[in-house]
Amino acid sequence: MMEILSTEWALRALAASIMVGLMCGVLGCFIVLRNMSLLGDALSHAILPGIFVAFVFFGYSTIAFFLGSALAGLVAALIISWIQQNVQTKNDAAIGIIFTAMFSLGVMGISWLNQSKGAHLDLKDFLFGNVLGVSNEDLILSGFVLVYTLLSVTLLYRYLFITTFQPKIAQAMGISVKTIHYYLMLLLSFVVVASLRTVGVILVVAMLITPAATALLLSPKLKHVLVLSGLIGMLSAFLGFLVAFAFGTTPGPAMCIVATCFYFLVALFAPGTGLISKFWVRRIESRRILAEDIIRFIDKSPGDVVTSKSVFDSISVPNYRLKSVLNKLIKAKLLSKVGSDIALSDLGIIKANNLQRAHRLWETYQHNTMGIDPDLVHWEADKQEHHLDDEILGEVERKLGYPEADPHGSPIPKKK
Repeated sequence: MMEILSTEWALRALAASIMVGLMCGVLGCFIVLRNMSLLGDALSHAILPGIFVAFVFFGYSTIAFFLGSALAGLVAALIISWIQQNVQTKNDAAIGIIFTAMFSLGVMGISWLNQSKGAHLDLKDFLFGNVLGVSNEDLILSGFVLVYTLLSVTLLYRYLFITTFQPKIAQAMGISVKTIHYYLMLLLSFVVVASLRTVGVILVVAMLITPAATALLLSPKLKHVLVLSGLIGMLSAFLGFLVAFAFGTTPGPAMCIVATCFYFLVALFAPGTGLISKFWVRRIESRRILAEDIIRFIDKSPGDVVTSKSVFDSISVPNYRLKSVLNKLIKAKLLSKVGSDIALSDLGIIKANNLQRAHRLWETYQHNTMGIDPDLVHWEADKQEHHLDDEILGEVERKLGYPEADPHGSPIPKKK
């Protein structure tokens, strides 16, 4: 593999792949955030007629393919927008109608050239890419599009930001939302054409969407998302290229598969947003609530001591969970245990006091501000007491005028 990677054609292919990964990753963030993924798919398919026309007039020319494809992409975007604004057709249906029609025209044109004119335009190379056939001209073109895309995103970042998240406010500020939209379509057309050699018109959608969707799982800040998406796009292209050589397969699809693997890894393991992370958060939260339920049960029980059996009999969760949480409470010195007898420690008494305060304050809040009958406020307060922190309770207390008793006449404890 090292011997292959040291060759000129392999270095060209690798450089082109990394540039495509970067430009697709960065631009794809705005495509995903604007819910334009299907439109990106449409433009990637709609450029085929541009390739056909360019070949008819200029022959096999990278620059002609670029200009013809970009023009075809813009024409498709304009027709789709016109239909969406003037014809009673659903937005996604308008996109589907135009991109399938233009894609079909391109396929028919290229097939006609190959059959009747003796030309050799391999449709497969345009559909799935042929990264190993990247020329110096292709490399220069990709470099130009990369620089142009990054400069555009940098210089127009504020306009792209506000038209993406707050288009109505942008319009009120005098910013032309349509102009930004069509300029984004122009950039998208350029990026799609620059990606022809590496991943092709079909798979370029994956490189536009997948790195961006992955980055959005990792950060809520757009600037961070742009950087992460670009890095994920480059890494997907690089590793996909190596995987293709290692397994003797096509580089374009391999890059898309690697990008998809990154997405699922992040979807599973991302801090805070990953499925496994959410599972552990829910697990920790449920154990915390169970621990507080045990403390409240002991606090409400007559006398200062309860038996382990009464805890197991009264709280309807599996015994192994109860036993595990009880042991943690004992280790945390919230409970003390002698034989089978369990009692609240000094720390446990403070915790029980604060839970009781939260419960009774919320009962009072429901009755005083919502007008709920006192007989109906207990069960909701029983659930909410676990989720009311000191800041919320302080605000509730101020709003209620620092009450001393709940709707049932029981005293509301002071915070300890």
